[in-house]
Amino acid sequence: MPHQHATDLCRQLGIEVPLVCGAMYPCSNPELVAAASQAGALGIVQPMSLSYVHGYEFKDGLQYIRSLTTKPIGVNLILETSSRIYQERTQRWAEASVEAGIKCFVTALGNPAWVVKLAHAHGITVFHDVTNATHANKALDAGVDGFICVNNRAGGHAGKLEPQALYDEIAPLGKPVICAGGIGHAEQLKQMLTIGYAGAQLGTRFIATTECSAHDDYKQAILSAEESDIVLTEKLSGVPVAVINTPYIESIGIKAGPIARWLLQNRRGKHLMRTIYTLQSVYKLKKASLGGSGYKDYWQAGKSAGQIRQVKRVEEIVNEFQAAL
Repeated sequence: MPHQHATDLCRQLGIEVPLVCGAMYPCSNPELVAAASQAGALGIVQPMSLSYVHGYEFKDGLQYIRSLTTKPIGVNLILETSSRIYQERTQRWAEASVEAGIKCFVTALGNPAWVVKLAHAHGITVFHDVTNATHANKALDAGVDGFICVNNRAGGHAGKLEPQALYDEIAPLGKPVICAGGIGHAEQLKQMLTIGYAGAQLGTRFIATTECSAHDDYKQAILSAEESDIVLTEKLSGVPVAVINTPYIESIGIKAGPIARWLLQNRRGKHLMRTIYTLQSVYKLKKASLGGSGYKDYWQAGKSAGQIRQVKRVEEIVNEFQAAL
């Protein structure tokens, strides 16, 4: 492997290929996570997806994944602070992950300091999702080991910067950086490694796999999509989310309504609207991804959909990326 940063990342995470199968609500079913790790990448468990969508008590779900692969897996912790119940649940997920021998946490939102403290006491690596240097500096102060750099080509909650611009902001902090967004084939990974990224996180590419339990309509929508079909909607969470522009999305529009927009402009109103949007989106995304086009089509995807034309096995995808390095 010619890129030293990529080699260092593989050594740091105990993987063979500098690829991460990103945590996805609701698409991170246990079989997909395990298949990514078994193939030599790093599969990331999304706790809400594991329990709420796929029906596993968290510890049992980890045990099931462990029965499918003994290779390293990671766990995603979204550090939402507005709900004490959710905070306590996140704490339990983190502690259960430590007990299960998880090797990596991927944190998002909030201050990861308490996760870092717990993780480092047990030799666990922490990468934090960032979209700009402001977020990254706060996470650096908290002691994280690296960054998942979410760019403007990502699915779900995308960033605003191009991959090169985001790298230029985050790389000077001196930690490994993983590119997240817009990577659908191996040549694009090579380009990111040439920029200086240590690896890549893929989401959309891993939805269009045989191991992912997303509905076939969702997978076919990814195969059919061009980059221009990926639009940002505010209707899911109050902040822009990248989705495929289906007839349903066109019919309801992509902007938050005037009342919601007004509420989002003040702190208390923002919290209320985000809570409403989050509860709605948790339900809508679950129904849409598992129920197919018979339900309202909220299909999250990044611009990499424009390069994805086949449903493949996870192992085949990881091998293709590895062969290109």
